[in-house]
Amino acid sequence: MSHRSAREYLIRIAHRNMNRTFSKTSIAALLLAFIVIVVGAYVRLSDAGLGCPDWPGCYGQITAPDDFHEIQKASEVFPHSEVNSAKAWKEMFHRYLASSLGLLILAMAFLAIKNRGREGQQLYLPLALVALVIFQGMLGMWTVTLLLKPAIVTMHLVTGLLTLSLLLWTALKHHQVFSAKTEVASHIRNWSRLALVILAVQIFLGGWTSTNYVALYCPDFPTCQGQWWPQTDFPEAFTFIKEIGINYEGGTLTNEAGVTVHLMHRIGALLTFFVIGSLALVLIRSSDKTLRNIAYFISGFLCIQISLGIANVLLLLPIQIAVSHNAFAALLLLSLVTLNYRTSISTTKRISSPEEKTEKTEKNGNTLNTATTDTTAGLKTA
Repeated sequence: MSHRSAREYLIRIAHRNMNRTFSKTSIAALLLAFIVIVVGAYVRLSDAGLGCPDWPGCYGQITAPDDFHEIQKASEVFPHSEVNSAKAWKEMFHRYLASSLGLLILAMAFLAIKNRGREGQQLYLPLALVALVIFQGMLGMWTVTLLLKPAIVTMHLVTGLLTLSLLLWTALKHHQVFSAKTEVASHIRNWSRLALVILAVQIFLGGWTSTNYVALYCPDFPTCQGQWWPQTDFPEAFTFIKEIGINYEGGTLTNEAGVTVHLMHRIGALLTFFVIGSLALVLIRSSDKTLRNIAYFISGFLCIQISLGIANVLLLLPIQIAVSHNAFAALLLLSLVTLNYRTSISTTKRISSPEEKTEKTEKNGNTLNTATTDTTAGLKTA
């Protein structure tokens, strides 16, 4: 083997190894992103979002204050904050996980740059994920420094789920999970996109409900405070720019505004159930096995998610169910992202209109009659 051939062979081996490394890193980042979202929900729902009043450390330390001397020092440095080691450790554990996710995404971007130009290697999406995770880190900082301002915390949640979705899209595209040779009807593709948009809006409403602490403003179901439509206040309920310097932990909305947010989340849940549920029923009857399997996951996650939402109200928001509600929202989102990826790479199956079908039938009939006439004439001639 010549030196040039050996060099080319080694380069191919190196690129193949980097491709495998990128593959494993993308899967690890996807799994870790899901864990970060679930742990973040647990931190928020256990009122540990301000467990560390500073950022990126915790009471001026890399770790949460634990022993007597550390707690005493933290109390001196932050006299206006009550030192709670348990809450501080919850917050720091979430930060450690989020930092690890950031490193994995940076590694993905590095591998994408090194392996750019190779067939099947993505570049722009890993780079976009780097920008997104940096912005996500800034939102995490503002969540603490702006004292759980609802707009910031909600945006932190939404961008976290966006990061999760883009990581799944990257993994699906890199591993070429689905074949591009299959056909999907255009209305299924459009319906899938609509379902994803509606779910995204519903997730925002869920985040806004949680970050404003209004999940129990309607403690009964299906009514709200014994009424089908109690007094509401939309202007205050959806005021996103609020005063800086106020501690928003526990919520600051009036009863009318809180009820408005809660009702909108319920109405959104009803719309989401009908749109996504009907889509799943259509896909289950599809001749495409892949679409049917995705539909089973969508319908299962949707039913569980609706049940968890109702249980949150009737059981007065137990933390296990509330965290599970966040987790299954993420799973439902991932299943819809998978469906949209599947439909996006497939060719569009054109469905003929009734007029076109009639015209085609008549054309086939004319062709058949012509063929029959020619055959008959040929027999007579014979």
